[in-house]
Amino acid sequence: MKLLRLKKDAERRIKAGHLWIFSNDIDANHNPLKNYTSGEIIRIETAFGKSIAIGYINPQCLLCIRILSHDIHETIDTDFFIRKIQTAKEKRRALFPDNFCRMVFGESDRLPGVVIDQYSDIIVVQINTAGMETLKTQLIEAVQAVFNPKTILLKCDSTERQNEGLTAYTDVLGDALPALIEVKENNCRYHTSLLTGQKTGWFFDHRFNRQRIATYCRDKKVLDVFSYCGAFSIPCAKNGATEVTAIDRSQPALDLLAQNAKLNALDTIKTLCGDALEIMQRLVLQSEKFDVIILDPPALIKRKKDSVAAEKMYQKLNEAALNLLNPHGILFSASCSMHLSHVDLLNCIRKAGVNTKKEISVLEQCHQAPDHPIHPAIAETNYLKGFIVGA
Repeated sequence: MKLLRLKKDAERRIKAGHLWIFSNDIDANHNPLKNYTSGEIIRIETAFGKSIAIGYINPQCLLCIRILSHDIHETIDTDFFIRKIQTAKEKRRALFPDNFCRMVFGESDRLPGVVIDQYSDIIVVQINTAGMETLKTQLIEAVQAVFNPKTILLKCDSTERQNEGLTAYTDVLGDALPALIEVKENNCRYHTSLLTGQKTGWFFDHRFNRQRIATYCRDKKVLDVFSYCGAFSIPCAKNGATEVTAIDRSQPALDLLAQNAKLNALDTIKTLCGDALEIMQRLVLQSEKFDVIILDPPALIKRKKDSVAAEKMYQKLNEAALNLLNPHGILFSASCSMHLSHVDLLNCIRKAGVNTKKEISVLEQCHQAPDHPIHPAIAETNYLKGFIVGA
C-alpha cells in the first residue's frame, strides 16, 4: 500500500470526520500524483509522517481521495464490506421491514462511491468511483453474503462516473431481471423498471414526503409536475383527490403511470406530456386552477457554477405553479440539487411569491427519508429539501 502525504494542517478536516481529500491538500512535491493509478488503495499521512487513514485515490479528479477507514490497520477486503453493509442494514431494519429501501447511501454509510438499493430479493448496486470499481469483486461478494439475493443489477451509468474517467455499463448477476417489478409504498402499488428506469429505478428518498402531501389532497384538484411514473400522483389520488393531472416529458413514464393508476383501481388521473414550464404556462393562459400543486424537478444544478441560472429556473417554475394555485391552495416545492441549500430554495419560493403577489407561508419543511442518512461532516449528503407552503 503506497503512502500519500498531506500538506501541513490539511488533515484537520479528516480528523473531524470528513471523508474527502482534494488534490490541493496533497504534498505534490513529496508525492507526485503521476505516481498513483486511478482507484489505487493508499495510506494517508500528515505532513509530519503520521498515518491517519486508508482510502482510494483518483489522481485525475479534484476530489482526489475518499476515505474508507480511519483505522490504518484495517484490511479492505470482502469482510470489510460485509461489516459496513451489515451495519447499514441493521440501521434500516426497524424502519423498513419490507426490505424496499436504500440500504447503502455512499459516504453516509462510510462506503463512499457506492449506492445499494434493495427491492426484496433484488439488489441494485451503483458504483460511481474508480476506487469502488477497483473493489467491485469484494463489494459484490459482500452483497451476496449479506442479502443472498436472487438477482443483482449493476447499474453503473451515473454522470459521476464520467468525472472519474469511467465508462457506463449495466450487468445482471444471478436470475434474469423481470421487465417490471412491483414496489409497495404508502399503501400504494407501483410497477417500475429497474433496468430502464431513472437512476436505480425508484426514488425512495421522497417516500415520507409523498405520504405527507397526500394528506392535503382529499376533495382537491391536484397538479403533479415532473410526475415520472406516479410516485406522488398515486397516493394523492388514493387519498381522495377529485382529480390529478400529471405532467412529465417522458411518454413511457406517463404510460407506466397510467398502468400504476389501474393497478391501484384509480380513474381520476390524467396525463400531459411535454416540457413542464411550457405546459404550466399554457395552463395559466387557459385559466386553469388547482388546489394542490407538487413541484419536484430533477436536479437542475449539476455543477456549482450553474447555480445562478438554475436558481432562476427554480423561481420560474415556482412562479408558474403559484399562478395556477387557487386561493388558500397548497404548493409542495422540492429540490434534489445538492448545490442548492434549503435557504436558497426557500428564497426562490419567496421571490416567486412576491412576483405573483401571493402571500405565502411555510407550513412544513421536508427532508430526505432516513434510508438516505446525512453525514454530519459532509453537507452534500443533505441534498433533498422541500417546503409545503400555503398561498
